[in-house]
Amino acid sequence: MSNFSRQVRLSSNLIRDVHYRISRSFTIECHRPTIIHKKGVDIIHNPWYNKGTAFSMTERDRLELRGLLPTNVQTVEQQIDRFKTDLKKIEMNARDGDTASLAKWRILNRLHDRNETMYYKILINQITEYAPIVYTPTVARVCQKYSGLFRRPRGMYFSAADRGEMMSMVYNWPSDQVDMIVVTDGSRIMGLGDLGVQGIGIAIGKLDLYVAAAGINPQRVLPIMIDVGTNNETLLKDPRYLGLQEHRLEGEEYVSIIDEFMEAVFNRWPHVIVQFEDFQAKWASTLLNRYRNTYRMFNDDVQGTAGVAVAGLLGAVRAQDKMMIDFPKQNIVVAGAGSEGVGVLKAARRTMARILGNNKHAFKSARSQFWVVDVNGLITEERTNVSDDIKPFARKTKEITRWGLKEGATLLEVVQEVKPDVLLGLSAVGGLFSKEILEAFRGSTSTRPAIFALSNPTTNAECTPEEAFSIVGKNIIFASGSPFKDVDLGGGEIGYSNQGNNMYLFPGIGLGTLLSGARIISDGMLQAASECLSEYMTEDEVHKGIIYPPISRIRDITKAVAAAVIREAIDERLAEGYREMSYRDLKRLNKEEILMHVENNMWQPDYPTLIYNNRRTFKHNLQGIRE
Repeated sequence: MSNFSRQVRLSSNLIRDVHYRISRSFTIECHRPTIIHKKGVDIIHNPWYNKGTAFSMTERDRLELRGLLPTNVQTVEQQIDRFKTDLKKIEMNARDGDTASLAKWRILNRLHDRNETMYYKILINQITEYAPIVYTPTVARVCQKYSGLFRRPRGMYFSAADRGEMMSMVYNWPSDQVDMIVVTDGSRIMGLGDLGVQGIGIAIGKLDLYVAAAGINPQRVLPIMIDVGTNNETLLKDPRYLGLQEHRLEGEEYVSIIDEFMEAVFNRWPHVIVQFEDFQAKWASTLLNRYRNTYRMFNDDVQGTAGVAVAGLLGAVRAQDKMMIDFPKQNIVVAGAGSEGVGVLKAARRTMARILGNNKHAFKSARSQFWVVDVNGLITEERTNVSDDIKPFARKTKEITRWGLKEGATLLEVVQEVKPDVLLGLSAVGGLFSKEILEAFRGSTSTRPAIFALSNPTTNAECTPEEAFSIVGKNIIFASGSPFKDVDLGGGEIGYSNQGNNMYLFPGIGLGTLLSGARIISDGMLQAASECLSEYMTEDEVHKGIIYPPISRIRDITKAVAAAVIREAIDERLAEGYREMSYRDLKRLNKEEILMHVENNMWQPDYPTLIYNNRRTFKHNLQGIRE
């Protein structure tokens, strides 16, 4: 046999081996029975394993459930149909002043408490309807009322009173494998401010989307609240409040709590990914910079929001019939200099610099496209009390003089003079884009100006799509952070209300990081996720003004984003592999094979086959095998 023939044969064997590993990991994960150490009512009361009326007669005998359930064995479809019937009845009779959306949340939460598989099956199948219930905007109301809504603990709570104990506390969580943690300190919940321990509703909602969109196994997710007190005076005086009723820790005391938490969770679960969520601006960037090069973590408010915004900005350029090379020429006015604003500015600047050649001159040049306005007006180099993250974007006095502007110029004055291509809101100030500002924006030099009113929840949006289309004109691109309905422009025309929702990116970033085994989450991986989202829409959709896909496609979007993250992790040599798929195996996969690998590792909400095994018997058998 010639050397060439041997190489061909060897290559064929390697390809077959990789395909075998992909399919084998999928087959094992999907068809392996679940070994449990419970019987009888302990199973029925455990939402991870409970199937309700869907337990087969064989399982009822095997697990000592016969007689504990009604006789009729139902399919999951029959169970869902019964649930939906009850849901409609309860919705129509919502009591205690609840809105219909909060009533839906209550009912879904009860299902989550008793049967997780069925809960996620319903959520995945009707994600468009229920994503706004389990997350924004309904979750904002849930967090405000959480102390009164609390019925059953979900997740873990670490507090200032637990200092020195966190390393042992993490072992109180029953799962030996945790892939994804979402953690908050409740200090800045969705523009609503400090909600203290009640902010855990955010972490729970985000992880629901990780399961529904990314197929992370629900038994391997963990919502966490770090309770370091609250500065919300109403909560400090409320006898029903469930958290520490003392003012927030600050400075080194605060940082030491977060340090201890991070060390504890990564000590027990070395490969876990931690997503920071809704930390107040003064800590968000500080903690991100402190941990991002040491742990597998990211901050969704800073990096996720930035990625979605940049994808939308690139989509807006496409909608103008322009090339990506034109993005660095866009003049962008940013209202808001908090953690989200900082994240968007940095990400957009990096994207512009990459397009321009990714050199020092390109990076310097890109900063001149941004005009940042906070509560005190236009930020210039004359401002003294500005954060280090914002300083690079402060306008130089010589620059603004040419525009007839000065330090502290109002948002209206900036829009009037700059005539920007994009008006981007991350201020958390509802209605900030007033009629006067929108009228001034009509003077934009762009052929198709874009308005991004991205603050959450809905009440904090800088303007509504109706206001934007009616005042600025029907040719604009509009995006918001929370869902709004499309606008009927008359004559059969539609003004599309795009939702720049972080759920387009963070599930894919988490899943891609997990499956690549990347040591950290790099800027390049985040950039790859953002660019993947920006390219997801077809040319026809973009020309109509649709720059973000419908939520109904979220699993396909997440799969594509995760694959892009994996490819970038491989290119940057950050990937280390996951389970049976080593770095070498990953490196051999082409683009289509990586997509298949991602899809095969996405959890599906199907009832598993349950096998009982007594712990003592199991240990005895295991010891015999070892001997």
